[in-house]
Formats: sequence, structure tokens, C-alpha cells
Amino acid sequence: MSERSQITGSFLPAPGSAPAEWRIEPGLTGYKEALAVMEARAAAIRDGTEGELVCLVDPPPLYTAGTSARIEDLVESDRFPVFNAGRGGEYTYHGPGQRVAYVMLDLKRRREDVRAFVAALEDWIIAALAEFNVRGERREDRVGVWVVRPDRPPMPDGSAAEEKIAAIGIRLRRWVSFHGIAINVEPDLSHFTGIVPCGVADHGVTSLVDLGLPATMADLDLALKAAFVEVFGPVLDVAGAQHKRSA
Repeated sequence: MSERSQITGSFLPAPGSAPAEWRIEPGLTGYKEALAVMEARAAAIRDGTEGELVCLVDPPPLYTAGTSARIEDLVESDRFPVFNAGRGGEYTYHGPGQRVAYVMLDLKRRREDVRAFVAALEDWIIAALAEFNVRGERREDRVGVWVVRPDRPPMPDGSAAEEKIAAIGIRLRRWVSFHGIAINVEPDLSHFTGIVPCGVADHGVTSLVDLGLPATMADLDLALKAAFVEVFGPVLDVAGAQHKRSA
């Protein structure tokens, strides 16, 4: 089986496809409402009544459990609300200062290959981080995007310390994707201690600001949009909802 870094092939849409809608939600977006929107939109995409959507949100503090989550990795069950997400993966934290992008794409119009889709999501994140001179890297045994931290104490085997800057968790239904990615801009990193993030206990978590980069959410959004176009094709800006939501 090929490593994700060796997977080639386009994830651009089929010729004649409409551009994916690109929507940035203002304020904090509650998880229950976000999940309901994703479920409805994914069904509408497959039915052909609505087009693809990438929805960028800033979440309130919460933990989500993927289908592989182990209860022992939920260290502090009463710290924040915990939601069963239904996506792949294990426990993740979401909170203010983290950009979450829910990605609802029709893989039948792109490429019916789950491993290649995950690799494309990683490519998207890595390209966006490069705009800040951050070298994001993939690891074959750990989904997500990682940065090497030579300024941290080395690992017990002498290798350089690594920290996770972006998580990926997706679900496919009838070849339509939902859930997506989360990139740390300036979240409270202490909030990650309530879980074992993505089941990986040997490595820490970082953010753009933790790396010494005074980036804003708007800065990251611009980088994400440009990189998305390169990897997944054109987008059409649409307005987000004009009200805040609870978790």
C-alpha cells in the first residue's frame, strides 16, 4: 500500500462542476448546530439539490469523540462538553482561537479514494502553513500535520520533538465528505490536557502563535482559501449566518 506522501492524482472537480461555496461563520458556532448543518448539506449534495460547501467556524470549548476514541483517553470528562462526532479518529479538542473547516465535497465528482482524500487535506494544510514559513509535515502513522520543534527537549530515542498543529477527522456518506480539519491559530493549549489528543500521548500540541507567529484568524483564512483552490479547485464566497450559537 502506498504511503500518503506518494499518492498522486488530482482532487480537482470534474470539468463543468460548480465551484464549492466558501463560507466563514461569524462568532462562535455551536457543535450541535454545525453537525445538523453538515448532515443536511451532505444529503443535499448527494441528492443534487445543493452544491459543495467549505464552512469555516470558530468553536466554543468542547471535546469530540471519533469512532476510534478510547474512553481512557478522555482524561477530564467534566471539563468541557463531550460530543460523539461520528467521524473517524479519536478524541479532539475544539475551542476559540482554532480554525475548524467543515469540508462537504462530492468525491464522485473528484476521486473515490479515501486515503487520497486524506492526503489531499494534508496537502491543503501544509500549503497554507507554508504561507507563514511553517513547515508542516505528515506522518504515516499519525494522521494530521506536525511541526518539528528543535527548541524542545528531544524524544527519549534522541529524535527531535514534534508537535501537532492541525488535526483531520472526516466521514463519508455515499461519497460525500463532512467534518474536516482543525488548525491551531491561538487556542488555549492547556485545554488539550483534558484528553489524549488523537490518541497520541508522546507528542505535544502547538499553534501558530505558540511558534512565535502573531497570525490572526483572517490571515489563516486567506492562506487556506488560496491553498484550497490549488488542491481542490475554485470557490465561491457566500455569506455566513448573522447570529451566534451555543454549543
